[in-house]
Amino acid sequence: MARVLTPRAEDFPRWYQDLIAKAQLADNGPVRGTMVIRPTAYAIWERIQSEMDARIKAAGAENAYFPLFIPENYLTREAEHVEGFSPELAVVTHGGGKQLAEPVVVRPTSETVIGEFMAKWIDSYRDLPLLLNQWANVVRWEMRPRVFLRTSEFLWQEGHTAHATEADARAYAKKILHEAYEDLMVTVLAMPVLVGRKTDRERFAGATSTYCLEGMMGDGKALQMGTSHELGQNFARAFDIAFSSQSGAREHAWTTSWGTSTRMVGGLIMCHGDDSGLRVPPVLAPIQAHVMIVKGGEGVAEAAARIRDDLKAAGVRVGFDDRVDTPFGRRAVDAELKGYPIRIEVGPRDLAEGNVTVARRFDGSKLSVPVAGVVDAVVTALAADQGALYDAALAHREANTHEVKTLSEALEAAATGWARLPWSAVGVEGEAEANKQAVTVRCLIRADGTVPESETEPDLIAVLGRSY
Repeated sequence: MARVLTPRAEDFPRWYQDLIAKAQLADNGPVRGTMVIRPTAYAIWERIQSEMDARIKAAGAENAYFPLFIPENYLTREAEHVEGFSPELAVVTHGGGKQLAEPVVVRPTSETVIGEFMAKWIDSYRDLPLLLNQWANVVRWEMRPRVFLRTSEFLWQEGHTAHATEADARAYAKKILHEAYEDLMVTVLAMPVLVGRKTDRERFAGATSTYCLEGMMGDGKALQMGTSHELGQNFARAFDIAFSSQSGAREHAWTTSWGTSTRMVGGLIMCHGDDSGLRVPPVLAPIQAHVMIVKGGEGVAEAAARIRDDLKAAGVRVGFDDRVDTPFGRRAVDAELKGYPIRIEVGPRDLAEGNVTVARRFDGSKLSVPVAGVVDAVVTALAADQGALYDAALAHREANTHEVKTLSEALEAAATGWARLPWSAVGVEGEAEANKQAVTVRCLIRADGTVPESETEPDLIAVLGRSY
């Protein structure tokens, strides 16, 4: 059989594009830099969204919605913010056939518009903390688009909070970082992520601190999977988000923002995918077990339907394929491309012996299982393969992360993976030099792996790599 995908080792970017097309995940949109998310990928995004939304609500935030259009003057109030985003802005100058009195920006992020309403809603310390989240689309005009990774329009959640003290704001930014973002990426996406602090050069425009989660992709490059920011009082001063304290003094609030996006779908593809297609972690998979009729025969359809119903009753998310007018090989390849964790192949030959075939997407293994034992076999395999995917991704990261001592060694190591070295051996000047060679400091961490409070702490570790 002719190969369906370009091998990853041969051409990783082409493999990625092949997989997106052949697994029917997305198409390029009609405007350059936009994308159409097809049902297979959107079902994965819905699962991510549901899991993330539950974690955000557990952290106390409530969902709201703010306008897509933002007055241009809102962005100019916070100088660093507008400077950071100005190259990416899409600006509307005409509406209803007339030139607008003031241009409006299509939201690249919502700190400014939400700040405007926080100022309206907050009056007293009793109104704090104010914890908001919205699920929305944003537009950042992308010069070098790549589906799911960098598109001019993408889907995301963005959280925005206001607090009475800097300590409370910092604690909440880190709460989201670990309890929502890191937990979802590790336990649902089965992706090991490095959690650290961005350097001042890399931090979010207008923030005082940016915390990040970095994943290593199959080619050794880094992908920023999510960020959480302390905004200090920058936006509070710009938008007069102020409150009366318990002592009666008028004080500015301390704010945070944090976000993850459909970029996580791209990360999922590049972290777990192989030469046969996507591999979706079982906890995340919209279809965990795909029941497939190999070919028709007496009692085959009935047996397959019973297995489907038994799996559903056991809480397994099940797909069902009885298209015997389509060659089984083609259907099996399609199921592999889409990454269904388990296939149950039901055919007359195996059924005559009281068995069906259980195929595991993780390692490609197949096992003949008695019909009566299918549910137990599937549940066991799903649990095992969730952990196995994480372990494989972690082993890949460890094998491609190199301990070095100098910047030149780090730049050499970044050709194939990540480099770890003392931040003191890099510094601001070394970071600028690395950037000239398309290598960035992905994050700073302490020697014990925890997240530092500032980049001036002693004995910090810098992790360098090339990124998407």
